[in-house]
Amino acid sequence: MIDGRQYREVLSRFCTGVAVLTSMSDDDAPLGLAVGSFTSVSLNPPLVAAFVAHTSSTFPQIAATGRFCANVLGHHQVDACRAFARSGGDKFGDIDWTVSEFGTPWVKDVAALIDCEIHSVQRLGDHDLVVGQVVGLSVGDERSPLVFYRSGFHSLQS
Repeated sequence: MIDGRQYREVLSRFCTGVAVLTSMSDDDAPLGLAVGSFTSVSLNPPLVAAFVAHTSSTFPQIAATGRFCANVLGHHQVDACRAFARSGGDKFGDIDWTVSEFGTPWVKDVAALIDCEIHSVQRLGDHDLVVGQVVGLSVGDERSPLVFYRSGFHSLQS
């Protein structure tokens, strides 16, 4: 049996980028949550994926919209990441954002924006694997991305 503490220690040594998945509810309220497991899946068709905990109260609302934007955070956006990692409350209160042509919230000054239609959601362990079909892309801020490593936030050095 794998020890949970040892598992977390070993996997914490894998560096990940940080993204915020956003969407708009039926009543035009912005929705968002932070994810540390986000990746490209396929170039043809263009697919990306994220893992979202089953405990998320926000993801079911995002899933109901059928779409999301993956906002790839820059290293200067630690506070934004923490806001979107919270459960409940107004996550957009101190966030500068706009609505994309696709109808998703775009957080300003991020490294990249990836608009997606939800392709599939699969329950795996204590998370859902969310696959999005990319329908729009935008390059954002040129600064270093926000990186999560060994339970802390970091930036890449050029």
